[in-house]
Amino acid sequence: MKLSQIKPSPAQTKKLFKFAVVVVFVFAVGGAGGVYFDQKVLPFIRTNRYLSKINFFKHVGENVTVIQNTQQVTIKDAESIGEISSQASNATVSIMSLASQKDSVTKVVNKIDKTGTGVVVTSDGLIVTYRQAIIESDASYKVFLYDGSYYDATLLGVDNFTNLAYLKVTAPNLTAISFGDSSALQAGKKLVAIGNTFGQYQNNYGAGVLSNLNKTFNLGGLALASSEKYEGVFEVDFANPARYLGGPLINYNGELIGLVGKLNMDNKDYFFEIPANEIQASIKFALAGNFDQRPFLGVYYVSISKGYAVAHELDLSSGALVYAPSGKQGLAVLSNSPAEKAGLKINDIITAIGDKQIDLDNPLSNLISQNKKGDQIELTVQREGKEIKLPVQL
Repeated sequence: MKLSQIKPSPAQTKKLFKFAVVVVFVFAVGGAGGVYFDQKVLPFIRTNRYLSKINFFKHVGENVTVIQNTQQVTIKDAESIGEISSQASNATVSIMSLASQKDSVTKVVNKIDKTGTGVVVTSDGLIVTYRQAIIESDASYKVFLYDGSYYDATLLGVDNFTNLAYLKVTAPNLTAISFGDSSALQAGKKLVAIGNTFGQYQNNYGAGVLSNLNKTFNLGGLALASSEKYEGVFEVDFANPARYLGGPLINYNGELIGLVGKLNMDNKDYFFEIPANEIQASIKFALAGNFDQRPFLGVYYVSISKGYAVAHELDLSSGALVYAPSGKQGLAVLSNSPAEKAGLKINDIITAIGDKQIDLDNPLSNLISQNKKGDQIELTVQREGKEIKLPVQL
């Protein structure tokens, strides 16, 4: 009898089919389990202080690369920054400021212009930029979009707390940028800056690494922090930062993480990025049109770190030290300010506002900004080794 004439019985066929299903199931589950074990279990083993010491687990996990608190994302060589940032690129705009300026000597009126970058944050045309990217006073504005169109824009106002400027164009269904959570950002993260400063739509890109979270950098631009200026910025090491002033800083998901700003201190330009979460808080004031409701305290201070406390022999390792290098009360606490009316003195250390403790993650100015003009707050103050409570009306 030929082998080709041998046919399996129905019972044998059924058994073979069941066997094949079991084999496929085992491989499918085993493959999924292997992927899960490789991506989830092994990193846990490698970072667990007890399991990582067991020889078997030590050898099993030797080739595992662990990225703390992030997902492992593979960027293929074929992928470009342009692809990663497509939505953010379309939300990036070029802002042209046009103004007239009279020469003080010849009295001749000259036309001046300035071009900077901005970001569309609402689909109905709200645009945010940094104040130094535009001409603030007595100027008109035109905004160039990614599709080649351009519109007249109106300056809604400038948020003095963050130095963010807001313009509005009348145009429907604009591409608005998506926001990421800047509080989750850690040093070492790869980021992309987008700029457009050519008076026509032509984006330029800069890739860099978040090198530092500068928690004590205050936008007052002085050696001391101001209670009326935002404190705590990102510092990213990309080249030619002037190209991106007012433009978005995005992560590799294309989400806005910060906005590029600049301060001139001691005749030197310092570039930094204002975190996205603070931009979102500022946008609420812009939409409500009430920047004048920002609170005012009226003190200059030093945010105390552990190092500062050790160097200056302070009892506290956090808080806001009311201070002036000259030692003069009037230079630390502004005359006729809410702080002066409440009785704050130079060398006081403000440790809390209400039930919120002041530290490097929650500096004085940022906690004050969570209130509005006219609010009544209570400051906890250490003065000459004693704790006191001071009510303040902002």
